[in-house]
Amino acid sequence: MEPISVFDIFKVGVGPSSSHTLGPWRAAQKFLGKLLEAGDFEKVTRVKTDLYGSLAKTGRGHGTGVAIILALSGEDYRTCSTTGVEDRAKAIAASGKICLGGEKDLPFTAAEDLVYHMDERLDFHTNGMRFTAYLDDGTTHEITYFSVGGGFVVQEDYHPNEHRSVELAYPIEKAREIQEICDEKGWSIANLVLANEAAWQNEQETRDGLRELWRVMLESIYRGCHTVGMLPGGLDVVRRAARMNKQMLGDVPGNTPEANIEQWLGSIAKSTNDFTKINRWVSTFALAVNEENACFGRVVTAPTNGAAGVIPAVLMYYWCFYEDSTEDGIAEFLLVAGEIGSLFKKGATISAAMGGCQAEIGVSSAMAAAGLAHCLGGTVAQCLMAAEIAMEHHLGLTCDPAGGLVQIPCIERNTMGAIKAITAANIAIGSDPAEARVSLDDVIKTMWETAVDMATKYKETAEGGLALNVSVRVIEC
Repeated sequence: MEPISVFDIFKVGVGPSSSHTLGPWRAAQKFLGKLLEAGDFEKVTRVKTDLYGSLAKTGRGHGTGVAIILALSGEDYRTCSTTGVEDRAKAIAASGKICLGGEKDLPFTAAEDLVYHMDERLDFHTNGMRFTAYLDDGTTHEITYFSVGGGFVVQEDYHPNEHRSVELAYPIEKAREIQEICDEKGWSIANLVLANEAAWQNEQETRDGLRELWRVMLESIYRGCHTVGMLPGGLDVVRRAARMNKQMLGDVPGNTPEANIEQWLGSIAKSTNDFTKINRWVSTFALAVNEENACFGRVVTAPTNGAAGVIPAVLMYYWCFYEDSTEDGIAEFLLVAGEIGSLFKKGATISAAMGGCQAEIGVSSAMAAAGLAHCLGGTVAQCLMAAEIAMEHHLGLTCDPAGGLVQIPCIERNTMGAIKAITAANIAIGSDPAEARVSLDDVIKTMWETAVDMATKYKETAEGGLALNVSVRVIEC
C-alpha cells in the first residue's frame, strides 16, 4: 500500500463533503495542472465535466458542482474566502462563461458542461468524474478521476506501487504491527507515527502542522458556536450550536462578540464539572463544526468532512475538562488518531459511498477513541482496544442523507460518534486488553465485509432510509 501521512488523513478543506466537494475540487485542480504540463492550456476552447455514480446522485446536495466551478475558475479550497461560496459559483453559471484557471475566459453552460449521469457508474469507484478539454485543433484532453473518500483523489488506471514517493522507517498495514513495533521499541503509538512522519518532514515541521490543524478545528468550533440562522439547501435545518452555547454560558465576559477564542475556552472550562453539562458541551462542539461544514465553511477532514466534528469535539473534551491536558497531548492525540484512520483506509474504506456511514462516523469515532485513550494514559494495547470498541458499535451504519445534503442525519451523527469515542476510551482504560475477544484488525476486516454486503441505496445515494422519508426541496446550484 502507498504510505499515508497523518496530514493525508487530516486536511484543511471546505465543506460540506470531502468526497463530493473537496475531492472534486482537488481533481479539477489536478486536471488544470495536467493541461499546463501538456502545453494544452492555451488551446482549450471548452471544458466539460461528467459526474457518475454517487457523485451524480447526491452531487447537487453535496455542492459538487459548486466545487468544480470554483476550482476550474482557479480558486483554491485552502485559501479561498468561505463567504458566499455558492453565490460565486451561481454567478459564474448564470454569466455563461468561466475564467479557466483565473486566466482564460471560456463559454460555460451548466446544463451542457456539468452533466450528472444519474444512472451510470464507472467501474473503479462510485465517485467517478471525467474532465474533457476541447482544444482549438479539434482534439480533446480527457482524464478520469475518482474521489475515494476523505478528499483523496486517484486517476484512472491508478496503481499504488507505481506512486510510492517515500519509504517509511516502519511501514504498517495492520494494527498488530503497531503493537509489535511499539513493544520492541518501547514506544507509544505517537512515537511510532512521529518516526514515520520523518519521511516527509522534520519533527518540528510535523508539530507545527499539527498545531495548525488544531487551530483550524478550534476556529470552526468557535464560529459554529457563535453563528445563528438556517442551513442552506432546502431542509430548513436551524443551527443549534450557538443556541446551546448561549444556554450554557449566558452573557459571561468570554462569550461576547468582542471576546477571543482563548477567553471563550476559559469560560467553558470554568462552566461545569457536571457530567450532563459536559455531555451537552461535547454535543455542542460537534454540532458547531458540522453546521459550519454544511455552509461550505473551512473545517479539517477527520477523516472526512461529513465526520469532521467528532475529533474536534473529543479534543475539546480533553482540552477543557481534563485537568492535565497539554498542547503536546493535542499533538499526540492527532498522531494516534491519524494512524488509526490510515489503518481503516488501507484495510477497508473511509468513503461513505463505498461503505456507508460506518466508514465516516465509525472511523472518526475509532480514531478519536484511540487518541483520547492515549491522552488519558492508556497503553498501546488499550488505545487499539478503544478504537476497536468504537467501531464495533458503528458497524452497519448506513449513509442516507436527506436531499443529498450533509445535514440529516449527518450533523447529529457527529455528536453520537464523539460520545461513543469517549465511552470507548474509558472502557478500554479500565480493561485488560489481553482479555479482549475482538481485535482492531478483526473489526476493520468486518467493517469492509459489511460494506461489501451493504445495499447500494444505503451508500450515499439518497435512495434509501431517511432520504426517502424526509420531505425536502433541494436548492440546486
